[in-house]
This record gives sequence, structure tokens and C-alpha cells, in this order.
Amino acid sequence: MNAIVLVVPLVAMQFTDEVDWSVGDFIVATLLIMGSGLIIDFVSGRSRNAAFRLGVVMAVGTGLLLIWVNLAVGLIGDEDNPANLMYSTVILIGLVGGTASGFKPRGMAYALYATALAQMAVPFIALTIWQPPFDDGVFKVIVLNTNFAILFIGSAILFHRASFAEMPSWNPGESKNS
Repeated sequence: MNAIVLVVPLVAMQFTDEVDWSVGDFIVATLLIMGSGLIIDFVSGRSRNAAFRLGVVMAVGTGLLLIWVNLAVGLIGDEDNPANLMYSTVILIGLVGGTASGFKPRGMAYALYATALAQMAVPFIALTIWQPPFDDGVFKVIVLNTNFAILFIGSAILFHRASFAEMPSWNPGESKNS
């Protein structure tokens, strides 16, 4: 799968000057894709619940896409804008939260809600610090961040749903001692 994804820019480079990847770009892309696959395999293996597994794929896929877009063109300005470094905190919140929760569904849900909140905070923090002119570019950045946050929230909802599957069932008509 990794090779198929990397063939696209390789072929595109043969036909257009718009795609200009270096060997380093291919190495970084390979590491990102392989790392994402390993994380998905490791975390999703902790549960057979479909909502949990889909939540893992959605969270890791969104994180991968966030990193990829940010490295390629940047979400705020271009890829060299220092404001884009704040997105590493968004990813870190998800990773630390997931790890701290022991990859349990409820904890993963909270971690992904926090990740979504951090995602939404980034453009507003950047506006406060760098104070660019408020134009349609700022609006586009906010909309783009909202879309990433929605994906993180979707993953959190899946983890929340998976947490109910792990709860023991209890019938109020039955005695707890029986």
C-alpha cells in the first residue's frame, strides 16, 4: 500500500513541475505512512469492537492527513510559517491522551475531544500572536481547521460508542448477588 501511495507523486513529477519531491520527501512520506500503519495495528488490536477499530483508523488517518498537509503546503500561510508548528501540539495531545488512557475507549474519546479543541484553538492563537490582516485567507484557515476538528470529534464519538460495549450489562430486576 505504501508503494502505491508513493507512486502517485513519482508519476506526477514526470508530467508536471508542480510536483517536486526530493528523496527526503519520499523518505518522510514512507515513515509517516508506515508509522501510521503500525499505530493502527497496535492500537486497534486492543479491541475487537468495530467502533473502536474505526475510531483508531479515523484518528490516525486524520492525524496523518494533518501532518502531511502541514508539511506540504502549511495550513497557516505556507509550510515555513512558524504558526504551523502549533499543529505538532495537536498531534501530541492525541498521542499523550491515548497513551495515558491505556488506549481504553472512554479515555481515547476524551483524548480525541481534547485534540479537536486544540485543533480549533490553533488559528485563533495564531491570530492573537501574529495578527495578520483579517481577510478571506483567515476564514479559509478557520474552515479547514473546523474540518479537521470534525474528523477528530467523529473519532471521539466512535470511541465513546465503543466504551458502552465494554460496560457490563446489569438488569435492574436481578439481584447483584445472584
